[in-house]
Amino acid sequence: MSRPWTASPALKASAALHVGAALGTMAAPAIWPWALGAVALNHAVITVAGLLPRSSLLGPNLTRLPAAAQARRELALTIDDGPDPEVTPRVLDLLDAAGARASFFCIGWRARQSPALCREIVARGHRVENHGDSHSNAFSLFGPKRMRADIVAAQASLSDITGQAPRFFRPTAGLRNPFLEPVLASLDLQLAAWTRRPYDTRDGRPQQVLARLTRGLGPGDILLMHDGHAALTPAGQPVILATLPLLLHRLNAESLRAVTLQQALRP
Repeated sequence: MSRPWTASPALKASAALHVGAALGTMAAPAIWPWALGAVALNHAVITVAGLLPRSSLLGPNLTRLPAAAQARRELALTIDDGPDPEVTPRVLDLLDAAGARASFFCIGWRARQSPALCREIVARGHRVENHGDSHSNAFSLFGPKRMRADIVAAQASLSDITGQAPRFFRPTAGLRNPFLEPVLASLDLQLAAWTRRPYDTRDGRPQQVLARLTRGLGPGDILLMHDGHAALTPAGQPVILATLPLLLHRLNAESLRAVTLQQALRP
């Protein structure tokens, strides 16, 4: 399965600039320093766009839920970097107790190490989504062939283990390059970022993590947390386990319903 890919306006403008710079230099060789400078500036803009996880300059990027989900007072809780055999089962218990649902962006190699846990995520009414196979910190530097191979490996593992094909992809730390959207289109996957992140892989203070997640909290938000690579609280507890109950209590108090991304995108 695949979906049509159309270059974003920014990428179309980038291509036009390259062609214009080449033709201009051929017609008037003396302008080559200006042409080179324009191309270099363009490359810098494209690079920065890939370093901004919520940017849509390189292609479609889900950072908020659609109007229908907002009208239902839904938000999406997304949990990255698992499954973690110690943390994820406790996260599932907390979600169950609150009647909340989440999308777990799982790493391929971790899923193969804990296949029963991935199946448990799905059995409890959540979704497993694609977070790449290697979770390489250099993912944004991959060429299209290597990028596709990494995503396909995770897609195959997660589909085989859970019996459900992921519909969404999130790159490591949200960083990417212009090759990603054509690859995702060929695999019929959708890029999903977030509305806000708590930096809970670096900050183990539950109140600060909670404050980042709930500042301006409202329907349609996509919240990011981590069950894998979670920072530790001063007491040595993964910070998601200390923060999630507080967050779920806040959602209940504001009549907000945590759903999976797939649920949120229904009409």
